[in-house]
Amino acid sequence: MGTLKEGKMSKKTIIGILSCTCFLTGCMGNRFSVWKDSLISSNYKKTNHLWDDANDCYDHLLGPMEDEFIPLNDEDLQQKFSDAAIPPPKNNPGEGRLPGIEGFNRPKGLESEIFRTLYFNTDKDILEGKSYYQIIDQISQHLKKNPQLFIFVEGHCDERGPEQYNLSLGARRANYIRSMLIQKGVHPERVHTVSYGKEKPAIQERSREAWAKNRRTEFKIYNPS
Repeated sequence: MGTLKEGKMSKKTIIGILSCTCFLTGCMGNRFSVWKDSLISSNYKKTNHLWDDANDCYDHLLGPMEDEFIPLNDEDLQQKFSDAAIPPPKNNPGEGRLPGIEGFNRPKGLESEIFRTLYFNTDKDILEGKSYYQIIDQISQHLKKNPQLFIFVEGHCDERGPEQYNLSLGARRANYIRSMLIQKGVHPERVHTVSYGKEKPAIQERSREAWAKNRRTEFKIYNPS
């Protein structure tokens, strides 16, 4: 009674084989769970590892392919600091007394020391570092002392990731800066935003240093006087 008949397995043996199979399958599937999480979250909320700098292979740093992302929708552009509490300007540039964005200019002279470029970490749409918030304070104070000025905040990204995602990320970065200025007392109608995504890199190179310089917001000014 204690022996197995030929061609048959005990219940314990079958369970053991199934357990080993599930374990091996789980190990093989772990490498794909990263991308599955990315697809589900869609907003890179769980994908800091996509840009892991531990690997020196540039193909790894470039991240996944275009079809491995779910594009952001309109609601994603209205999160955090670009929410309903701070509506967009009523008058668009190019309408009324305001020129289009081509009529806005890069800061020069002393203003170039005030309206400085702000840099973001990978896939982030908020600033990290006290020095950046000091720059925001300087900009808001200058705008309040010069009420005739209007500005454009440009949002930029590095080359990694698909075009549509980077356009959305650039918009969130620009809207974040706009919202901070408004919270510090600048009138909402004086601050406009635009996103260029990855289309206008500051540095035309493929390296960590170049990507760090390309994840940024820049300013343009219009002075009607």
